[in-house]
Amino acid sequence: MVIKEELGTRIKKLRNQIGLSQEKFALKIGMDRTYLASVEAGKRNIAIENIKKIADGFEISLEELFKGM
Repeated sequence: MVIKEELGTRIKKLRNQIGLSQEKFALKIGMDRTYLASVEAGKRNIAIENIKKIADGFEISLEELFKGM
C-alpha cells in the first residue's frame, strides 16, 4: 500500500473512532468534504499544512497520526 492510501485509511479509522461523518469532521477542521474524501480514499497528495489541520482536528500530534503506518 502506498503512503497516500495508508494515511487515508488511518484518517478514516480515527474519524470513525470519534464518530464524525466526513462532512462534520471537514467542517470542524475547515476543509472541503470532497477534499477530505479524496484524502481518505488515498487519491490526494496532501500538503503538510492540511495533514497538520487533520491532526489538530483529532487533537493528536503528527507523530500519533502516523503511528503504525
